[in-house]
Amino acid sequence: MAKSTSSSFAYQWTYDVFLSFRGEDTRIGFTGNLFHALCQKGVNTFMDDQELRKGEEVTPALLKAIQESRIAIVIFSQNYASSTFCLQELVNIMECFKHNGMLVWPVFYQVEPCDVRYQKGSYAEALAKHESRISDKNKVKKWRSVLQAAANLSGWHFKQGYEYDFIRDIIQEVYRRINRNPLYVANYPVGLESRVQKVKSLLDLESNDGVHMVGIYGIGGIGKTTLACAVYNFIAHQFEALSFIADIRENSVKKDLVQLQETLLSDIAAEKDIKLGNVKKGIPIIKSRLCKKKVLLILDDVDKLKQLEALAGGLDWFGPGSRIIITTRDIHLLHVHGVERTYKVKGLNHEEAFELFSWNAFHRKQVDPGYLDISKRVLQHSNGLPLSLEIIGSDLYGKTELEWKSALDTYERIPHEDIQQILRVSYDGLKEFEKEIFLDIACFFKGYCLHDVISILHSGRGSAPDYAIQVLVDKCLIIINRHCVRMHDLIEDMGREIVRLESPSKPGERSRLWFSKDILRVFKQNKGSDKTEIIMLHLPKVKEVQWDGIALENMENFKILVVENIHFSRGPSALPKSLRVLKWSLYPEPSLPTNFDPKKLVILDMPMSSFTFKNQLNMKFKSLIEMNFSGCQLLKEIPDMSGAPNLKKLHLVNCKNLVEVHDSVGFLDKLEYLNLDDCSSLRILPYGMNLTSLKNMYLMNCTSLRSFPKILGKMENIDSLYLSGSDISGLPFSIENLVGLKFLGLNGCRWLLELPSSIFKLPLLKMLGADFCERLARVQNGEGQGQVTMSSSVDYVNFNHCYHLTDQFLCTVLPWLHNVTYLSLSYSNITILPSSISVCVSLKTLYLNGCKELREIKGLPPNIKNLSAINCTSLSSESNEMLLNEVSYLCFEYFLILTWMLN
Repeated sequence: MAKSTSSSFAYQWTYDVFLSFRGEDTRIGFTGNLFHALCQKGVNTFMDDQELRKGEEVTPALLKAIQESRIAIVIFSQNYASSTFCLQELVNIMECFKHNGMLVWPVFYQVEPCDVRYQKGSYAEALAKHESRISDKNKVKKWRSVLQAAANLSGWHFKQGYEYDFIRDIIQEVYRRINRNPLYVANYPVGLESRVQKVKSLLDLESNDGVHMVGIYGIGGIGKTTLACAVYNFIAHQFEALSFIADIRENSVKKDLVQLQETLLSDIAAEKDIKLGNVKKGIPIIKSRLCKKKVLLILDDVDKLKQLEALAGGLDWFGPGSRIIITTRDIHLLHVHGVERTYKVKGLNHEEAFELFSWNAFHRKQVDPGYLDISKRVLQHSNGLPLSLEIIGSDLYGKTELEWKSALDTYERIPHEDIQQILRVSYDGLKEFEKEIFLDIACFFKGYCLHDVISILHSGRGSAPDYAIQVLVDKCLIIINRHCVRMHDLIEDMGREIVRLESPSKPGERSRLWFSKDILRVFKQNKGSDKTEIIMLHLPKVKEVQWDGIALENMENFKILVVENIHFSRGPSALPKSLRVLKWSLYPEPSLPTNFDPKKLVILDMPMSSFTFKNQLNMKFKSLIEMNFSGCQLLKEIPDMSGAPNLKKLHLVNCKNLVEVHDSVGFLDKLEYLNLDDCSSLRILPYGMNLTSLKNMYLMNCTSLRSFPKILGKMENIDSLYLSGSDISGLPFSIENLVGLKFLGLNGCRWLLELPSSIFKLPLLKMLGADFCERLARVQNGEGQGQVTMSSSVDYVNFNHCYHLTDQFLCTVLPWLHNVTYLSLSYSNITILPSSISVCVSLKTLYLNGCKELREIKGLPPNIKNLSAINCTSLSSESNEMLLNEVSYLCFEYFLILTWMLN
């Protein structure tokens, strides 16, 4: 095969055979006869001349000849090991065997293979002499290793008889291995060399014991078949039998799988006229013919499991050393078939893409300088996809710059038909629901958080999209990267083009609308239809739009509406009852249309809007799961929500004028998430709560909130409660009913005066943060409650900057802290660290910084490792001495008293 001028990657070797032999062995004998016989057969053979052997080192010219030969025949004679030159040459040959795919055949000429393998007889004597005179023992050790490795390979052993017959057998095998037609790879095989090497490493060609299957997968047009062909050409000579079954997806439709089985047998077993009858009959025949052969089999473009089961059902079908390469767009198919070694073909990098495009567009390696900027547009459009670079490059060859610009304008608006045809194959293989999800993602959700995509599509489509999304990942149509949905630009274009072709000239007749000009035209001209299911309108900058609000009335199958960054002159006069997701920031009305029946609505998301629930008489949100009115500055109260019994998430962040939340919210038994952060006017919460499903509740920076509701029943699912920055003065004793609570945040509650003793009964609490609770001074016992003696599971406690914290408070709290590992009392007014702190047996870190009233430390926890007592200016000398004695006595490995100040 001719080597392309566009790449340094060589697909052919300079020599077919390299003969390695002891130079002093006569050429007129066996080696000479073998050389002449190979040449007479037209085999390009290299036999090094004596002048190439200078000293004991392999010359660069000879090393180049070794590296550019596909087969090395090493003739082990009685005196072969006496030549250090031969041994070093063998080292280079075995390196090429390991890394370059060279086929190595040993010929044992009047010497026993075990003498070479285990260095006995003349080989033992020769190596012993080398060891006695060569200082570099590692070199001799390396020679022993390569002799053993080479002797373990399959080859020929000549003892006595007719050399002619022996040489003929070698010639026939050489001729069979090299007389194979290479596969066409590409006109310009740019970027293939590194990819071939990666696939080669997965094939593990040095191992001849096992059988390996390797899967090559990726999107259409990425170069899977090209790569498989290049690998085939590179390693084919190492196998007894070869078969490349091309276009299996397409051919299995045109032909029966039986015909593909017959092709396989014809290629590998040379059975030209075999007729199998049916697939089940063919399987045992293929297995029996192939199980003793070292086979290279390429199965190209597989898309069904039955294809693999018919052509390569298991590793036991093939002889030792066999390799099977499968190309597919569906990695799940590989996993189901048990293919563990896989390689995902990625797009070309910037330099490779530029080179491939230049070869196609200019027939040279470098882009014409005058076309450099416009060529960058092609690269951006193609995004590393070789198919696109080749097709567009070929289309633009010989055209003027003006024609280039016109063509690219067209491609960016309407994707190239030839590219679409290849990419669409993956889409056509999807099931109906999978196609719907793919088109939704292509039109709307590229770059979105996966969680949000699943939430919106589940709500809008009425079925969980998780499985369909995984199918799209397996078929390389989308990528999940850092929890976001990614998609190749041309795959996105393909999906959008499918939707555009639903109605090329009338956007209102399409199932999905995403292009802002199309949407605004539909809205202004009232061209909506019952074919439209999803509209997502997002502008990069806020824009004001005049309309009459009628356009949505006729969209009877409308499911999802998302509007962002637009000020409409008014709200919609009607919304279809089929609507399931309504996300409309800057919504211009105080309520939904009065004639709208929201019984199918699952998500209602209207941040920063004018919504107030005014005149919202119809509150029967039977299906509603998520509601968001964050940033709605006109919202003053949340009304009766009992008409939304399935509500799971309620977002009301930064509603500055929100004053009251209706009592019904406290009894939504499906509610999992409630966020009222930064509602600075909020004063009235439900009188009580029994939110059995609640997991997280946020009331941070609610600076008008004075009290917290009573907990009327056990809440086992609650994980976090954050009240930081609120103005509550206390917590109810019923907080003990938050039995699942793990995190309680009270930081900055400057009016908090006391903690209820019942807080110490929370069985799962891990973290209590009360930093800057400036007035916190005591623990309050409820009626009938005495001193708390039980310990909780709390691990982290922070009472920093609690300036009014008292000794009594500390004595009350310490028995609870049996399991705490971190405790900070810095900048508090405690005067004594009591001996009862010894009950904190798990405490490792204690902070007392800035406790200027602290006079006495009566004891320390038994397992303390870190203590910081900076600027404790009232600490007595006795306490200082006690601390030093404690440190000296206990010899804590990590104990550190940073500093403390004496009176």
